[in-house]
Amino acid sequence: MANARWLSRYRYPRCFREDVAAALRNAFASPCPLWEGARLAGETLAMLPVLFHLVWQHELTADLSGQLMEPATLVRSGSAVGR
Repeated sequence: MANARWLSRYRYPRCFREDVAAALRNAFASPCPLWEGARLAGETLAMLPVLFHLVWQHELTADLSGQLMEPATLVRSGSAVGR
């Protein structure tokens, strides 16, 4: 539940920027740790709100079963897992 509460803060459209989202989609086309992919997309801290928004929207996915989201959590494109 902690992950869902955390991610729910980023559900609002104000957390979305298309240019950043496009860079994140490219960075996570192959599974990658959360912080590494954010760094590949641009300035890590500037990428995180949009990254969390995309995870909330299921455009990007992460295995959060039984663990808290952390910098090493693997994130991938939502389409990579058969959505």
